Amino acid sequence: MSENSAVISKEKIIEALKPINDPEIGRSIVDLGMVDNIEQQDGTVIVTIKLTIEGHPLKHKLREDISNALMQVEGVKGVELNFTSMNPQERADLTKKMTGQTSSGLFDNAKVKHIIAIASGKGGVGKSTVTVNLAYALKNLGYSVGIIDADIYGFSIPRMMGTNDLPTVIDNAMIPVTKNGIKIISMGFFIEENQAVIWRGPMLHKTVVQFLTQVYWDKLDYLLIDLPPGTGDVTISVAQTAKESQLLVVTTPQPAAANVAQRVAEMTSKVDLKMIGVVENMSYYSDGNGNKQYIFGKGGGVALAKKLNQPLFGQIPLETALRESGDKGKPVGLTGNGKAAIEFKHIAEKIVERLNGN
Repeated sequence: MSENSAVISKEKIIEALKPINDPEIGRSIVDLGMVDNIEQQDGTVIVTIKLTIEGHPLKHKLREDISNALMQVEGVKGVELNFTSMNPQERADLTKKMTGQTSSGLFDNAKVKHIIAIASGKGGVGKSTVTVNLAYALKNLGYSVGIIDADIYGFSIPRMMGTNDLPTVIDNAMIPVTKNGIKIISMGFFIEENQAVIWRGPMLHKTVVQFLTQVYWDKLDYLLIDLPPGTGDVTISVAQTAKESQLLVVTTPQPAAANVAQRVAEMTSKVDLKMIGVVENMSYYSDGNGNKQYIFGKGGGVALAKKLNQPLFGQIPLETALRESGDKGKPVGLTGNGKAAIEFKHIAEKIVERLNGN
């Protein structure tokens, strides 16, 4: 070994590799235990990388990133990379490290600061619209955000987020799809959009538990869960699996919708969920001259919040752009433009303030 190559310490090589992330998992290859062996010969660094799965789809990206990083180390004249795959036990250890599942099978709340389950008493009130745009509003405030589309029968988050990518599966762990920095998991990634899901309670429970405990959320500030309407099996499963979850109720202005939403809110006394507030959607239509038309009535959200002794975080206007942007997969919350987007920003700020105890 030459004099120049002798000064290339293994510590320097490891330090150079630490910033390199696995392209799918988004975590350092050093932290993931993917750096298997390091050798050097006459200024050439020889590194063996253990891939998480055989036939890693982004192997070329890893090769390029690692080579570029190591060539920046003083004294390195060349880089030689060898790739192998993790064995079953190594993958099992990795998935256990990645996911938030505890030995009891419950969600590890240390992985996520705040879990907000978004519920409604009935369908058609815009619960998914609130979920998606609130996610963007929180992200625009600088927070890391994930979405679980737990509406197994009526999933719509993939379309509204504008993605049809597939999650990566490593043994029993799933790596969520990421769109514009927001992590997403949904039944819509696994079946065709127009395919019917005909499941009973146990299957619903299993899927929700998998979405919570077998998905690599890493560390999030906010995990939003888009619940199906009503007080059924999925909501109970969330309460049982993700302790200390918060419940945000979405309603529309008419008294009938608010009365039904109250039943969902009162469920919190029977399961392990905590109410944090109410959002009123489709509150009014503005004709462009500053005049508001209350197409779906008026006062339902205010009345519901008062009955529940909870804050009304905001009243979202009825806008064509809000509906069209969701259909096109480019929610208004992404750009922050328009009255609805501004209202979502205010709602996000109020939720952050409430959950932080300010």
